[in-house]
Amino acid sequence: MNMNPVALKEWASAINTLTEGRQIILLRKGGIEEETRRFELKSHSFYLYPTFEHQRTDLVKKEYRSFVEQSLADFRPNAPTVRLTAYAEVAADLEVHTLEQLGLLYPYHMWTEGLASERLRWKAQDPLHVLLLRVYLLDEPAEIRVLPEYSGCRSWIELTPPPEAGSLKPVLSDEEFGRKAQAIGSLLGQP
Repeated sequence: MNMNPVALKEWASAINTLTEGRQIILLRKGGIEEETRRFELKSHSFYLYPTFEHQRTDLVKKEYRSFVEQSLADFRPNAPTVRLTAYAEVAADLEVHTLEQLGLLYPYHMWTEGLASERLRWKAQDPLHVLLLRVYLLDEPAEIRVLPEYSGCRSWIELTPPPEAGSLKPVLSDEEFGRKAQAIGSLLGQP
């Protein structure tokens, strides 16, 4: 696989649920510092860049709180590097416009109903993007330097220099991923 030197910034705890196969979706609306102030899918494949700001156990379902606790325990403020462990491909970018649609997805993600609905209501004129992700573990985690341009509330960053490409291992088998992806897609009227 030709690996793109782009990364999507996401809570470290959410990345860990993806790499353990506990969920295959992310809910995106866009960061405050986005150029357009809304989420745009800038790449269909990318590294997952862990962030630690804004994570709180009360924002995730009880069964996922250990993911937040562990990621916060691992957090090293002002560390000169960050470890990338995963790469993802977007299987679908689904749009959610209503609380009813969002409610159908509740069993498939880690966030509380309150946080998920808050994301939908923020900039209500824009849809909530549900990224259906095929996630891969990097054979060798990439330790990359943290650059000033990586900070801030934005979704996408260009990794400079790009991590060395290694081999990837899918988190879920083709069959298991296909089953989960079809279940989620069918809830939103997608094939």
